[in-house]
Amino acid sequence: MNPGVHVRRREHGSCAGFTLLEMMVVIILIGILSAAIIPEMKGTFQDALLRSTSRKIAGACNLAYSLSVSRNQIHRVRLDEKNGRYIIERKVNGGPPGAELFRDADTPGSQGELDARIMIMLHAPEEAPPEQGDDAAPPPRPEEPRTPNAEKAIVFYPDGTSDNCEIVLQDKSGFRLALRLNPVTSRIHIADKERE
Repeated sequence: MNPGVHVRRREHGSCAGFTLLEMMVVIILIGILSAAIIPEMKGTFQDALLRSTSRKIAGACNLAYSLSVSRNQIHRVRLDEKNGRYIIERKVNGGPPGAELFRDADTPGSQGELDARIMIMLHAPEEAPPEQGDDAAPPPRPEEPRTPNAEKAIVFYPDGTSDNCEIVLQDKSGFRLALRLNPVTSRIHIADKERE
């Protein structure tokens, strides 16, 4: 056997892998980076979940607003937290009082899933003195009673107005988002709230 060939094989074989020390250093670095990144990713996931739910509710409210104006009918978005759903309903003339609204099954997007890990609270914002100008709230309609807040529903009217309400979403970590509905324009403003 030729000794030169044997030596070449050894040199070539020794350059083919990593040493045990190099592998241990890489594994330790991966562990340190994982320990630093994983807690941050949990908060990021919770934040993404909260914002995703807020976008779904805002989309449902925008759709209900469009339907109420284009069809000249009262629509509402009902938030069914127990079943984790939102449902867009419309008012139909006739029928017993309180039973005029039913699900609008013909419209795509008239119902959808909400994440069960997000708590939904619906309430009227604190009463403020009426303002003058374009942003002044319209007077309540006596013939069209407002939806009780216990029902977790927001009513949109054919003239483009809506209930004056605020939807507060909260995740399990206590982070909150507020969806404030302008009663004159029916537009939603999403804002961060202090952690509870």
